[in-house]
Amino acid sequence: MTAVLPDAPAEAAAPAAGAPLRLRGLGRTFGDHVVLADIDLDVAAGELVAILGASGSGKSTLLRIVGGLDAATAGEVAIDGAPVTGIDSRVAIGFQEPRLLPWRSVADNIALGLPGGLSRAERASRIAELLRLIGLTDFAAHRPRQISGGMAQRTSLARALARRPDVLLLDEPFGALDALTRLRMQDLLLSVLDQSPTTTLLVTHDVDEALQLADRIIVLGADGTSPGARIQQLLTVPGDRPRDRGSAELARMRADLLGALGIDRHAH
Repeated sequence: MTAVLPDAPAEAAAPAAGAPLRLRGLGRTFGDHVVLADIDLDVAAGELVAILGASGSGKSTLLRIVGGLDAATAGEVAIDGAPVTGIDSRVAIGFQEPRLLPWRSVADNIALGLPGGLSRAERASRIAELLRLIGLTDFAAHRPRQISGGMAQRTSLARALARRPDVLLLDEPFGALDALTRLRMQDLLLSVLDQSPTTTLLVTHDVDEALQLADRIIVLGADGTSPGARIQQLLTVPGDRPRDRGSAELARMRADLLGALGIDRHAH
């Protein structure tokens, strides 16, 4: 985040990064199977929206369409008013597995995400900035086999952010990590996005993760009256981040979300 000098006017502060994302009438079918239907969603610049849903509800399919890795069979996706018509340089994607090149160092793996046309000095400066953001400056020369799973996932996140994308898509980015590392990665993501705001869609199966990270949460699922998953709920998460994981209000929301996902909120 750009610092503002004490005597600078308020309007001199850097605006939130990222771009508004708009989904209208989005649908996807595979043969006769309807996966998604009539998805309408507006995501503000710099907002983080989490996507929850049962397995097979189309969460990853939705993310792939937004990223241009798959084509919708109905509707459209637009970033800052301009349609997404294929693989789009305005979008970066982070996956559950880090997918690092084992023969490259941490710094060199991050460099793979940089845009073309940068000078050597600009590339070095951006890589150094990202290494600082993810807390791996001292591990820049390490290979993936020399670092932990959490460090590898940090490297993957930095690579996704390297070209300052307008939209960041995260598909279960912490799902393969142990519980403690996952909590630390959640805190790291919040810290990184605070310093480098980006419009973000996060697919997760973890209700608590969604409540900790998201500004809003959507629940995808079928309504039983027509084929295809739709947005069944759209909730705003109260409170500034980082949030108190023991909050009673979040506990109530957690119970409601579990119920929306078909899980008995009273089960032990």
